[in-house]
Amino acid sequence: MTVVLVHECRFAKACTLPLLRVRIQITEAFYLQMLYYHCCFKVKTRLQMKQFIDFIPIAAFVAVYFITRDIFISTGVLMAGLALQIVYEYLVHKKVEKKTWIVFWIVMLFGGATLLFRNELFIQWKPTVVNWFFASALITSHFIGTQNLLEKFLGSQLDLPAHVWRNLNLGWALGFFIAGLLNLFVAFSFSLDIWVTYKLVGGFIITIVYILATIVYLLKGGYLKEATKETGKVSSRSDSV
Repeated sequence: MTVVLVHECRFAKACTLPLLRVRIQITEAFYLQMLYYHCCFKVKTRLQMKQFIDFIPIAAFVAVYFITRDIFISTGVLMAGLALQIVYEYLVHKKVEKKTWIVFWIVMLFGGATLLFRNELFIQWKPTVVNWFFASALITSHFIGTQNLLEKFLGSQLDLPAHVWRNLNLGWALGFFIAGLLNLFVAFSFSLDIWVTYKLVGGFIITIVYILATIVYLLKGGYLKEATKETGKVSSRSDSV
């Protein structure tokens, strides 16, 4: 596809007939636009599939708990689900993401302690430990290195000023910290049934709220429009080659 486009671009420059040249340039723009949308669709689909795979062990944990009313059996199911997720990512993507490894080992540690000591408090602490770990990682990246973690992960998709990346990084760190506190509040203030239900829907709701807050922040500052314009400039430069 790239070779064909480059060939057409050179032919368009060499062409002396204005009408034919315009038609070729329109064809170039069409193919470039279709390629851009195709890449965006693939990235979006991949992210949605990753979120779905991440959700399966939690859904299995909750389902088994309400079927058996046994937190220890459901903890074992959660551990098995994370192990299968590791295998799936390796077989499909030939690698396992660092985030998945971190969650896996924390679940193995606290889930194992839950089963060993027959005490559900260990598995109830697990979401807080995971959230506070990510909060600490984001805050640490703010002071170490030239780019924070959020910019490293999303910098290739969004072109934002440095201060915006800093605000987003610290904002998401605060979000992870609050999520950890909320988990402890629910775990120690309500019944085990309510905590298990919260584990299923609480994290999802908090994530949605923070995503919406991030979008509103970027829209209000006009940063998404700037990123769109920058993408358009890149496309225009490609069309004029």
